[in-house]
Amino acid sequence: MQLNGLDWIVLAAYGTVALAVGLWFARRAGAGTDEFFLAGRNLPWWLLGTSMVATTFSTDTPNLVADLVRNGGVSGNWVWWAFLITAMCTTFFYAKLWRRSGVFTDIGFYELRYSGRPASFLRGFRALYLGVFFNVVIMATVTLAAIKIAGVLLGADKYTTVLVAGTVAALYSATSGLWGVVVTDLLLFAIAMVGSVAAAYYALSQPAVGGLAGLVTHPGIAPNLSMLPDFSDWRTAAMVFVIPIAVQWWASWYPGAEPGGGGYTAQRMLAARDERDAMRATLWFNIAHYALRPWPWILVGLASIAVYPTLESIGAAFPDLDPSILGHDLAYPAMLVFLPHGLLGLVVASLAAAYMSTISTHLNWGSSYIVDDFYRRFVARDRDEAHYVRVGRISTGVLIALSAALALFLDSAKQAFELILLLHAGSGLIFLLRWFWWRVNAWSEISGMAVSAAVALWFPLVHERVGLPALDPAVRLLLGVGVTTTVWLLVTFLTQPTEPRTLQAFYDRIRPFPRGWRKAVNTRPGTPGSLAAGVAAWGLGCATVYAALFSTGMALYGQTAEAIGFGLVAVAAGVGLFRTLPKVGFD
Repeated sequence: MQLNGLDWIVLAAYGTVALAVGLWFARRAGAGTDEFFLAGRNLPWWLLGTSMVATTFSTDTPNLVADLVRNGGVSGNWVWWAFLITAMCTTFFYAKLWRRSGVFTDIGFYELRYSGRPASFLRGFRALYLGVFFNVVIMATVTLAAIKIAGVLLGADKYTTVLVAGTVAALYSATSGLWGVVVTDLLLFAIAMVGSVAAAYYALSQPAVGGLAGLVTHPGIAPNLSMLPDFSDWRTAAMVFVIPIAVQWWASWYPGAEPGGGGYTAQRMLAARDERDAMRATLWFNIAHYALRPWPWILVGLASIAVYPTLESIGAAFPDLDPSILGHDLAYPAMLVFLPHGLLGLVVASLAAAYMSTISTHLNWGSSYIVDDFYRRFVARDRDEAHYVRVGRISTGVLIALSAALALFLDSAKQAFELILLLHAGSGLIFLLRWFWWRVNAWSEISGMAVSAAVALWFPLVHERVGLPALDPAVRLLLGVGVTTTVWLLVTFLTQPTEPRTLQAFYDRIRPFPRGWRKAVNTRPGTPGSLAAGVAAWGLGCATVYAALFSTGMALYGQTAEAIGFGLVAVAAGVGLFRTLPKVGFD
């Protein structure tokens, strides 16, 4: 065990504060499902945006970044940096539409947009598919990271970790509701940022690294520093940059970066006070998640190459570690052992905070699907609010138990990341177009969901077992996108569209851009905002964040002129974005 008495005091202080917040909001959360799952739709943008950031800072995220950096260099992070394009699109085109819809969950969208039994099937099936299956996979990857961190720092076995961590997270989420989750997230984000910066500082201070100057000149690290891939190696460049930028951002569905918004990001937008706060929350999330937070994780991952150049060196440093969890993603917690006591406790508290933030959000979000979109809709329609809150709390316990069990069988966060991308490859375009093109119907979504899942399962269950050549994840993704997109478009034109009355009601309520709706509904005058302004804000938002990301990296590498240049681009794009926002259009 790496922790001493001082570290445990710091951890206990964090746990006490988190518990106090949960108990404070327990009574309010029990008032009804609207309070329990949406905090009365009265949350400010800064609290919602910070909650989104805290949720995406899960225990598996720094581990994943360390894995990417060690195996593919800094440029390997484009597999998730590319999702900024998705997230900015959601910010300026979809956030206001989600808040305008007034649905209880994003799954409730299906019976607002589509009609008949296909719409009901989609709502019920997706509630269980996303709320249970997908949600459990995500939480399992987070729990796997907690297992690895606890194994290195606490000497705890995986069974003890999942039992203790899962029980605490489930009790907290079931007690506090969304109010408790988002308020605690504010504290968790601050602790997590302090912890990640401290981890980077002490990682760079190791003699094998030699500070920032030693980092950029170290022969084992220098080849990994570039923020862009080597385009002379087109195979690698296509996998880590070209395909994510050209295809992945719009074609794949991933929690926190769903095309058009969805999951817990939609939950946060639906809980905002108004449309402007929904947009501001997602904008702040994008800035903090992609520009503010990555570099401390990246620096730790780079420094780990000098300290633990091979997997064998990690294993040798921790001989009592369970061999089944040894991987490059273990490099991040392995670097934390160099922190001084007290600060080590704070960093472990920050990782515990990250775990709590992510798990509590996913439990609350997943339970909202189970309760409102399945149980209330199809099983028990006319019960009182206390009954539905009770069912939500029970489903919270079931979800954490399933995710804990799955975590015991996973090897790495990257493994689950690639599976999730492939399972929804090609369906992302449906989520973008369904708001703006009347012809998309329930069968479009059903076919897209079924085919993308079938393609994803084909590779491990059939392709590899019959002796066909193994394919890179990027090639699998492209095949999945191509097959799925072709099938759902054919199905769309071969099936009946949504009934006109439902389309008209949807258009009147949402008021999207009229261009894609004129053939089906009466496009009465509304307040959709300027399409040109939305596109400009989207581009300027991406330029602001990417330029800030590059400016920070160049400054850390000691490349002052380049850092200033990218900094000026970030400022200019940010000013342009600020001036464009009033034209985007809000009620």
